[in-house]
Amino acid sequence: MENLKTGSDTLFILLGAIMVLAMHAGFAFLELGTVRKKNQVNALMKILVDFSISTIAYFFIGYSIAYGVDFFSSTEILAQKNGFELVKFFFLLTFAAAIPAIISGGIAERAKFNPQLIATFILVGFLYPFFEGIAWNQHYGIQAWIKEFTGEEFHDFAGSVVVHAVGGWIALPAIILLGARRGRYNKDGQVSAHPPSSIPFLALGAWTLAVGWFGFNVMSAQTIDKVSGLVAMNSLMAMVGGTLAAWVVGKNDPGFTYNGPLAGLVAVCAGSDLMHPLGALFVGLFAGGLFVYMFTLVQNRWKIDDVLGVWPLHGLCGLWGGLAAGIFGTTALGGMGGVTFTGQLIGSLLGVVIALTGGVIVYGALKVFLGIRLSQEEEFEGADLSVHRIASTPDRESNW
Repeated sequence: MENLKTGSDTLFILLGAIMVLAMHAGFAFLELGTVRKKNQVNALMKILVDFSISTIAYFFIGYSIAYGVDFFSSTEILAQKNGFELVKFFFLLTFAAAIPAIISGGIAERAKFNPQLIATFILVGFLYPFFEGIAWNQHYGIQAWIKEFTGEEFHDFAGSVVVHAVGGWIALPAIILLGARRGRYNKDGQVSAHPPSSIPFLALGAWTLAVGWFGFNVMSAQTIDKVSGLVAMNSLMAMVGGTLAAWVVGKNDPGFTYNGPLAGLVAVCAGSDLMHPLGALFVGLFAGGLFVYMFTLVQNRWKIDDVLGVWPLHGLCGLWGGLAAGIFGTTALGGMGGVTFTGQLIGSLLGVVIALTGGVIVYGALKVFLGIRLSQEEEFEGADLSVHRIASTPDRESNW
């Protein structure tokens, strides 16, 4: 029975890892469909290479920082318990690698390729696991202090704050330090629209992310005896709520509508194991509306050129998710309890502060020492030709 249990747990978390790995294809196609045609290859390349760099950084450095575990043991030891610990690493790696995937969408179309890979290594190897260890592994006694002060620990079941808010708030200083794409805003304050290059690819990315998200959330239980259909139901309701709100507030715009389910899913991660489905529906509705409103405000009023809207989508909706767990997770509003709003506020703001500070330091240093932006000519030509020397759909075959 013990072997059956460990084998089942290993398969369970492996399936979760595969589903979240598939989400990275969603990130790639969501960005590909949103950026202009001359930057589509760059979107695909960034997500794949960033994931590979993330794997190396997390394997050798980040996982040890977060959990005090390394893999410098014999294969015989590593393969114990059906290799459960190895597959657990794979699962948590897919979360860690979401950080650069989130950032990628905000800095699209004008960021240099190699400096971003350096940022990925630092963020996944050091910054992300620092907060991950605090939130999910009791590091530095912060969770114990929050519990003593508020009565309950900071609760983030599947990463509204640990993954999404952290990724979104790291992206914000990167976006600001890069500056807007050339021609996006003119001196008169007018905004030049850059419509998505492919709504079908954008939709494919959103659907892939949404399906994989059920592995992201449900498999965060990590062992099969802790799996809960409540998490799946809450994820579904938040996804639907986000879609409907973005559709209505976004006035039938397909770009907004297809980001709506993602906003709802980002927000429900933290409290998906605690909320009543009606609470999850409201959380998703609010997140979908928040994304559309803030995306429009950020782009048109504040003139911050966040290409995919990653700060509103992940940064703000992730922060809302952390706080929402402290509202709709309480028994007073039909939740399971074991959470306080004050504890959620402290933990969420701590994540934001760490992410913002880290983003300013990492991207500020890279801008000073290496430069993080393509030249004007390279940006005009497009990252596909200037960086990768090939377009997504070459007009002709090569001549010899």
